[in-house]
Amino acid sequence: MFGLGVQELIIILVIVLLIFGPSKLGDIGSALGKGISGFKKAVKDDDKKKSDEDEDEDKKSKSS
Repeated sequence: MFGLGVQELIIILVIVLLIFGPSKLGDIGSALGKGISGFKKAVKDDDKKKSDEDEDEDKKSKSS
């Protein structure tokens, strides 16, 4: 995972905790989770849209 070990991840977590404080960490985690899920949904919807367009083109070319 990017060449980071357990010790490095713990140090990063402690630094983030010192900067933002425990009350903000929950808010940051929640916002980050919502952002990632929104991004995944957008990518999934875009892939579905492209596959639907490809199917429509295939039907048009077969009927011609």
